Amino acid sequence: MTQDEMKKEAGWAALKYVKPDSIVGVGTGSTVKHFIDALGTKKNDIKGAVSSSVDSTEKLKALGIEVFDCNDVDKLDVYVDGADEINPAHDMIKGGGAALTREKIVAAISDKFVCIVDGSKKVDILGEFPLPVEVIPMARSYVARELVKLGGYPEYRENVVTDNGNIILDVRGLSITNPKDLEDKINAIAGVVTVGLFAHRGADIVITGTPEGAIIEE
Repeated sequence: MTQDEMKKEAGWAALKYVKPDSIVGVGTGSTVKHFIDALGTKKNDIKGAVSSSVDSTEKLKALGIEVFDCNDVDKLDVYVDGADEINPAHDMIKGGGAALTREKIVAAISDKFVCIVDGSKKVDILGEFPLPVEVIPMARSYVARELVKLGGYPEYRENVVTDNGNIILDVRGLSITNPKDLEDKINAIAGVVTVGLFAHRGADIVITGTPEGAIIEE
């Protein structure tokens, strides 16, 4: 079974958490594309979706699923999204697709966060995947210097502008043993919009696609 087929197993398995007549939070990325395809089969059973990126919004609309503005929704029953890395405590690194801020906002208004991954995303300690930080452009150099003080090696992600008009610094060289503490420290740096650590709002449920099918951890 290919990696993409395992992602598909996870994406389709997440359908069990979609309630009838609900508005569904939808993330971004290659695994989420499969969930969006699956959600298309239930488009007549749900009210619509709140999307974390322009890319996902376009995919949802192409399937005939209404996309609501986040400001028009008080809360969501469920948010389904992937991760670049996830540890046993269900803390995550996200932001490889540069949608981390909107993903964090949608996760914040959701009662349940379902993370869909293939097995390659599961790690014991976060940090081998470079940690994305969304930064206001004028603060790029300052934030980079502060990230070096925290032990990281920030690298400007060239030719990438987020949906919010900002830039991304990818931080290498970190072994993140206390994700919540590091999330707080980076978010406190002036000019940081948010860091791609999802520790204060980790996943409630993890669905892992494997050659034997989807494995669900609740």
